Amino acid sequence: MPQVLEFKLPDLGEGLTEAEIVRWLVEVGDVVAIDQPVVEVETAKAMVEVPCPYGGVVTARFGEEGTELPVGSPLLTVAVGSAEGDLPEDLSGKGADGAESSGNVLVGYGTGAPAARRRRVRPEAISAAAAPVAEPAPVPVTAPAPAPGPVPAPVSDEASGPVAVVSPLVRRLARQHDLDLRQLTGTGRDGLILRADVESAIKAAANGTAVAPAVPVPVPPLASKPASAPVAGERIPLRGVRGAVADKLARSRREIPDATCWVDADATELMAARAAMNGAGGPSAGPKVSVLALLARICTAALARFPELNSMVDLEAREIVRLPAVHLGFAAQTERGLVVPVVRDAQSRNAESIGAEIGRLTEAARTGTLTPAELTGGTFTLNNYGVFGVDGSTPIINHPEAAMLGVGRIVPKPWVHRGELAVRQVVQLSLTFDHRVCDGGTAGGFLRYVADCVEQPALLLRTL
Repeated sequence: MPQVLEFKLPDLGEGLTEAEIVRWLVEVGDVVAIDQPVVEVETAKAMVEVPCPYGGVVTARFGEEGTELPVGSPLLTVAVGSAEGDLPEDLSGKGADGAESSGNVLVGYGTGAPAARRRRVRPEAISAAAAPVAEPAPVPVTAPAPAPGPVPAPVSDEASGPVAVVSPLVRRLARQHDLDLRQLTGTGRDGLILRADVESAIKAAANGTAVAPAVPVPVPPLASKPASAPVAGERIPLRGVRGAVADKLARSRREIPDATCWVDADATELMAARAAMNGAGGPSAGPKVSVLALLARICTAALARFPELNSMVDLEAREIVRLPAVHLGFAAQTERGLVVPVVRDAQSRNAESIGAEIGRLTEAARTGTLTPAELTGGTFTLNNYGVFGVDGSTPIINHPEAAMLGVGRIVPKPWVHRGELAVRQVVQLSLTFDHRVCDGGTAGGFLRYVADCVEQPALLLRTL
């Protein structure tokens, strides 16, 4: 008799707490192999195919396409074990060593088993008790546990019931500091305990003061309408990529004391150098070097001179952490919203290598196939908003980084060149930096070096 196993939405990494079902890849009655992708979900960072660690027959799916599920909630159930010899050995839910599942959760993260061809089995081949054919309603999960690792029991008591905590990071932080979440009142929606609530309680305990229940800050009603009256207009859910961007930018403004400086630079020589690079070698010379790739190479040279801006602030330790490698993020606008892919170890790449990686990541961003690993871990961000036809901006730092360089459009403008008025290709550069990691002199020195390299690309020869 088959055994029915429940497969839950796994922890997709980087603190992601929910995902939206975009497309089911299997139906009830389909036979699936171990590690076969069964559903495509969209997280706050990327589109991900989720493989099922069990092999067998799909007996139920939880959630329709477009439904948002928290981590730890059921995705589907699989009847494992052959019935009347109907399932071949490689689909029976056991690997070569007899294990019931592979333990893998994400395509590209150690999953190696090939996807099996779909086929259906007769409903009578599955026990009626183990094979519901209707799709049950989604089961809400109020407190998913972090994965991988042991699954903690729900935190609850007879008086207050379960504690409203969604983020696994919040639970982990509380456990690390022996903090009882039942003693806290969350400031989030419906009493949700946020990371800020836990951090406040930790600080209070360190200072020897009692932990006072957090009181949500009242929000005044809009205009003169009663507080209970909904605001008229189209309502768009702030979730997915847009929600993640909103949370990150709000946190940046809340936690980082940022400052911005800017300068206009004559990019005529940079454009001429790019034309010479792309014209050398003829058609067989390879891909063209983009302006963004040259600016990225200039950034890595500038960060080698001013490492203070390739750092982050550890608030708990009250330390500035200077990072050894430059993982350069670049802002990319897609149909799904703003994403920031990361070029790893940009300090060890030349302009051509950086350009090739930017091209690869941009195409992946356009198609929605970026992995969470390609969207995280950046140490410095380059934002080319000139593609939108604007001259300047004040960038918001990509938390927890320490700085972001913004680049406006390159346009012909009147410019004093060698003592005479001339029409030159001019660009505005703006640097927003965390004032905790450096003072204005360092930030100004960085920006001035970038501008000098834009005006005199030969300066880069010293660091190539």
